[in-house]
Amino acid sequence: MKNKGVLFLAQAAMIAAVYVVLTFVFAPISFGGVQVRISEALTILPIFTPAAIPGLFVGCLLGNFLGGAVLWDVLCGSIATLIGAVFTYLLRKHSRFLAPLPPILSNTLIVPFVLRYAYGTMLPISLLMVTVGVGEILSCGGLGLLLAAVLGKYRTQIFKNFAAGQQ
Repeated sequence: MKNKGVLFLAQAAMIAAVYVVLTFVFAPISFGGVQVRISEALTILPIFTPAAIPGLFVGCLLGNFLGGAVLWDVLCGSIATLIGAVFTYLLRKHSRFLAPLPPILSNTLIVPFVLRYAYGTMLPISLLMVTVGVGEILSCGGLGLLLAAVLGKYRTQIFKNFAAGQQ
């Protein structure tokens, strides 16, 4: 039983680390009113492991904090990613194609208000919803589904190799 807890924490930590790294590698497009946060493609991972839920939340929290975001962005942006991750996990048995929908919706509905009221972005909220939504569709929908297809194809091999390394 202890190994499952360690595995859960290791997976969550790795997902958080990859989220932060991707956020910073693609920093010029990860922040602002018009953004395509490549790291949001990882929001598909709850269909493979529940450890992705805290991993994505912590990764987004750290990415925003270390990226110099204001407190409201750190909190609300991370909560938007958490909400998306939880609902992606809940959809995992129904349809892999619907899995990107929760993070797209949660970020599209929450982040524009953060941009408007925490940063004073003067664009109308409806336009910010469009720009954030398009970015989320590209990262979660496009890249996320591509990532899910690749991981789904190699899932058995990845987990067998990981488990073999544990022994």
